Amino acid sequence: MRYLRMLSNSVIAGGVASGYLTALVLHLNPSVSLDPGTLLPLALVLGVAYGANLAVLFYALIVLRQILAVEVLSPGWLSVRLLSWLCTIAAATGAGLMWLNLRSFGDVLDPITRNRMGLAAGAISAAGLVFLGVGLAHLGRRGGRTSATLLSVTMVLSVAVPIVARGPARLPPLAARPSTAIAEPEASRAQANVTLLMFDGATLDMISPAVAAGRLPNLGRIFDQGAVLHLATLRPTQAEPVWSAVATGRLPMVNGVRSAEVYRVFGGPPIQLLPDYCLAQALVTFGFLTSEAQTAANLMARPIWSILSDHGVSVGVIGWPLTQPPPPVNGFMVSDGFHRLSETEMAYGGGSAIWPPELLAEMRAALLTPAAPDPVALVANMGAPQPVNDYDARQDPTPVVGDRVHLQLLTALESLAPRFLAARFPGIDAVGHFFLRFADPSAFGDVSESERERYGRVLDQYYGFIDTLVGREMDRVGPDGLLLVVSAFGMEPLSPGKRVLEMIAGNPRISGTHERAPDGFVLAFGPPVAAGRPPRASVVDLAPTLLYFLGLPVGRDMDGFARIDLFKPDFTRNKPVTYIPTYGR
Repeated sequence: MRYLRMLSNSVIAGGVASGYLTALVLHLNPSVSLDPGTLLPLALVLGVAYGANLAVLFYALIVLRQILAVEVLSPGWLSVRLLSWLCTIAAATGAGLMWLNLRSFGDVLDPITRNRMGLAAGAISAAGLVFLGVGLAHLGRRGGRTSATLLSVTMVLSVAVPIVARGPARLPPLAARPSTAIAEPEASRAQANVTLLMFDGATLDMISPAVAAGRLPNLGRIFDQGAVLHLATLRPTQAEPVWSAVATGRLPMVNGVRSAEVYRVFGGPPIQLLPDYCLAQALVTFGFLTSEAQTAANLMARPIWSILSDHGVSVGVIGWPLTQPPPPVNGFMVSDGFHRLSETEMAYGGGSAIWPPELLAEMRAALLTPAAPDPVALVANMGAPQPVNDYDARQDPTPVVGDRVHLQLLTALESLAPRFLAARFPGIDAVGHFFLRFADPSAFGDVSESERERYGRVLDQYYGFIDTLVGREMDRVGPDGLLLVVSAFGMEPLSPGKRVLEMIAGNPRISGTHERAPDGFVLAFGPPVAAGRPPRASVVDLAPTLLYFLGLPVGRDMDGFARIDLFKPDFTRNKPVTYIPTYGR
């Protein structure tokens, strides 16, 4: 019976801890309502997923105490002494998670959410101090009615106050409207043009030493003649929210895309942001939450291709995240799902993945022309397995194939000469996830000499593919042209603790990560570019900078700034930054 009473106290403390997690999820998702139909299912799922496991952990701590202590503990069903210490642990953990997530996601949360999360974290911290005080006051003696009442009220308030502090649901903004312009004014045809090469997971930590060693000559030309700067990214560091911030110049809380997927509890309202530092993705893995991919309909701010199309600037976009279904634009668009279509799907439904659909025949013909170089063959010819089933596999299971398809389409479609041409290449991210271990064995210590010899050059060779691609586009830059090579987030070695977790999860080969938001980069090249090393930029600076370069005003409601320091004085001297209140939605 004594051990059953220990279990009852453990279950209560586990329930309190899961209540803190419920409050954290609600704060990170201010559009979720607090009505019972939403709150109770969420609390139930988190209670089962986390509360039960924490109850087991608390129970194990009590039993361990029983084994090591001289005095045998015989608690009541609701023990003041026992619950005060267990709730102290729960509150310290809950407050710590709230503060850590506030720090991690602070840049992508609006001021109201940040203030309310700070209030909630403070309330949980204060409750932890009360729990600690009760525990210290009852060392060696049982609690009375007064202390039991204080403990019970504090437990209830420590969960209720953070939830109430979240406030009523704040509705997300309306969806972005599609483009309306379909023709480019004659007067703008001779103006400057931009080519944007987009990479996921590329890092200056790999590029800079290779450039210094002369292995990446084309990127080395940009280091010598262009602008090189670090690019601050966002958390969660996933392609969908980060590239959406690039496209709109707006932070995720405003543009509506805050994660790669939308999560639901029993088919309830959408949850976009899961907390960090608590293995929240396991809720999806083990079926506690259902997930669905974000789509173009989730974008709530006008992206750069719509803004340019509305102003008569021709655009060409290949593989930008969240472009399925592709919107009508003044030019062409290939969705980020096009490269995943089978031959049958492409024959019967490929037109739904591109704009205008009439380009399908030309695109299918382009896929029959071998890519030069072929990234798929590059990885396969080195005897390396194709990098699949990595962190981003749910969104894009074949990223290296995506690089090949996007290169084939870029080669075929750049002859249409849009003034804004953007193509994304996600493969380097997948290759980095798997082969960083062999490229940088000193950071891991468990790489054999045979593995290093076999796979050590895979990542280096893939950067060579990027260098070749960049060199080809550098040769196409005209007298008024601008080439931007952008990595939206970097890559770094997996920490020892995360390596252990990946091994337990069945992914022992994953060695690179970007979950701590390492910097990406911007490499700018062209006649208007001022050579140098400008200060660090942000992903939300790219859209305003592109608008400035193409002669359009910057929206004052954009969160980024036009980086005119990228350009020479004779380019900016008679071209001041102009503004309009907003480009709307």
